[in-house]
Amino acid sequence: MASDLELALAAADLCDALTLPLYESQDFALDWKSNHTEVTEVDRAAERLIADYLLAARHDHGVIGEEHGPQGDTSSPWQWLIDPIDGTSGFVRRIPVWATLIALTHVEQGPVLGVISAPALKRRWWAARGLGAFADGRRCQVSTVDTLAHAQVSLTFNSGWDRLGLTSTLVQIQSEARRPRGFGDFWQHCLVAEGAVDLAIDAVGVAPYDLAALKILVEEAGGTFTDRHGNPTHLSDTAISSNGRLHDQVIRRLHPSLTAEAP
Repeated sequence: MASDLELALAAADLCDALTLPLYESQDFALDWKSNHTEVTEVDRAAERLIADYLLAARHDHGVIGEEHGPQGDTSSPWQWLIDPIDGTSGFVRRIPVWATLIALTHVEQGPVLGVISAPALKRRWWAARGLGAFADGRRCQVSTVDTLAHAQVSLTFNSGWDRLGLTSTLVQIQSEARRPRGFGDFWQHCLVAEGAVDLAIDAVGVAPYDLAALKILVEEAGGTFTDRHGNPTHLSDTAISSNGRLHDQVIRRLHPSLTAEAP
């Protein structure tokens, strides 16, 4: 894991050198995907840069990116997941909350390492299985808050929660928390890993490349990362991270069948 983590960190360095100057200059073309989300030529170039770098060093691995799909050895048990710019909508509006997400996953073990690099925030997080989680070189540890009334939470509302009929539940969770916020995207889960936020509930519609690096980060910091059903996976369209102490009570409230079964 140490050598693969070193490789991922080097790939993030290369990507930051491409993305940050273009973010600052805003000198790029903007397009729209079929799902009505923004994409830029920077997203595509950054993913290509990372994929080429990783595959040059790991010929027997595969790469799956948000923009270009599968590359390399698609049958390999080892797959790199890349989101070149998580938070493109912020990137194109000079909002510094965006990051490059790089994760290595194994078909049986799931995510085994992750790098989250947010150069406009001047922040970077990384983790690897058994090696711990770090924020800018400082060890990460989740909080010990065990009641929602004392918790700082981050919630991301979107139409997906409306379709599930759970927006009112999110509002109730928000109203019961000590301090609700909406940090969004990667940042909220990184803050959970750091112990700054106690619970983060992401938007409905996330993808594996959005989640893999964050899952290993939160888990190596001692936290819990699942979908809304409580399954510990990066392969769902929902994601909830917490310090672990708040997790079960929140999952029960977001999953009506579990709420009905709760004593």
